Amino acid sequence: MTTNTAAGVQAPGRVDELLDLSRHRLSNAAERTASRGERWLRYIGFPFGIVAFLLIYYMERPSGLSGAGQTVIACFALALTWWVSEPIPTHLTSLVLMALLVFTGAWAEDDVLGVLGYSVIWLNVLAFILSSMLVKTQLAKRMALSLIVRWGGSSGRVLLAFFALNLLLAAFIPATAARAAMMLPIILAVAGIYGASSDAPNNFGRNLTLQNMHAVDFGSSAFMTGSNANLIAVAFIVSMAGERVYYTDWLFASLPVVAVAMLVNWYIGPRFVFRVPPEQRRPVVAGGIDMLRDRLAAMGPVSGGEKRAMAVFGLVIGLWITDRLHMSLFGFEITAVMAAFIGAVIALAPRIGLLKWNEADIPWHLMLFSCGAYAGGLALNDTGAARWLVGSLFAQLNIGPGVGFWPVYCVIIAVNMFSHIFFTSKTMRTLIFIPFVIATAQTLGFDPLWLALPAAFTIDWVITLPINAKPNVIFYGTGQYSVLDSLKYGLIMTAVGTVLLIVAGFTWFRVLGVTPGW
Repeated sequence: MTTNTAAGVQAPGRVDELLDLSRHRLSNAAERTASRGERWLRYIGFPFGIVAFLLIYYMERPSGLSGAGQTVIACFALALTWWVSEPIPTHLTSLVLMALLVFTGAWAEDDVLGVLGYSVIWLNVLAFILSSMLVKTQLAKRMALSLIVRWGGSSGRVLLAFFALNLLLAAFIPATAARAAMMLPIILAVAGIYGASSDAPNNFGRNLTLQNMHAVDFGSSAFMTGSNANLIAVAFIVSMAGERVYYTDWLFASLPVVAVAMLVNWYIGPRFVFRVPPEQRRPVVAGGIDMLRDRLAAMGPVSGGEKRAMAVFGLVIGLWITDRLHMSLFGFEITAVMAAFIGAVIALAPRIGLLKWNEADIPWHLMLFSCGAYAGGLALNDTGAARWLVGSLFAQLNIGPGVGFWPVYCVIIAVNMFSHIFFTSKTMRTLIFIPFVIATAQTLGFDPLWLALPAAFTIDWVITLPINAKPNVIFYGTGQYSVLDSLKYGLIMTAVGTVLLIVAGFTWFRVLGVTPGW
């Protein structure tokens, strides 16, 4: 039986429903109700996307840009407009983009269709299988209740606890999609306890999901091993600039910036970006924390299924953490995708497994969405359009001999931070931007490390749109926020990150010798 009090607090019968994560399947999440402004944007966005495509497609081709590159930019402009304005579902926009790339001859059909076989897509699928295992065994429910009972006196403490947890996980697990999948069922349970669901999102739910997405993404920049893109950037600095970057060099420089960014994020989100009203700052269950403590106690000792789920997930995490030791231990490397494969096979195996295939909650519409985003990004890279765009931008900024270091530094940080809006792969951004930054520094007579290492710190700030990173797609599937919500909060925090890195360049980085000394 379910009843509501006048204050909006849910009666005890509602608690079990809120904690039943099997009711919140991402594969059939309810469609969000668009606000009046979002509805107007949909009407405007549809024709605007077509106009953007036609203008770019038929304009006179600029010098240095290939015909295929111009076509890809036109296709991507249409898709980006529709992804933001959502006149049609985002996954359908991705399918339109993939068809356009083929029909316009911008990218080969085999290349477009082959994106579905990319490791990034498989990692998302496998992550959802492992997440479903945590839901079915109720390990996710136990973890969520434990977190709320310990930290859930107020919504602010819960949000802060998630930031701390994300930063801890980033130190050990480089796969951002894996961290997002681990957190997802816990986030859904906590959101429900505070009255947020996919069919009835609220501002607490928006802050919870978006702040966790931010924490998974830019939290990776705190550690050199936080993502593969970081390691690629370091490899460029070593090979092109001859500068050795140690783990502690990266840690001491970037971790304080990330920690401050997380605190700023935690503070401004529920107070200014999506203000959380008083009724959403406490669990919406009669009896509050005491009721949830009773529910946790009622679960009894950890079950055999939970222990097996912990063992499977522990195995996968162990393989992720020890990736550098695989060659010496096994004679071959087990990638993040194959580690997840091992976990998924065990979870789905007859008799010894914990999950049946039809119990795996895989949101295939999000996988199609990801395919379109990666197809567009890879086509921009393969046709040379991405490199042309970057070169043209820097040419317009008139960066050349005689320009002082600090104006160049500020421009490099700002451009690299905001470039993620248009580039759908951190690896691609690294391959394009870091060599360009090193070459720019060498041309201007600066130590390449002064520009390249701070630029590398920006690579993981991919927090604006669902297409920008794997965790973004996972969290977007919760239905707790719209693309516009993500864009709004992401732009604010990208600006905050830009300011923090510029200030650090003038202060903390100078102390460490990352930028020119005093």
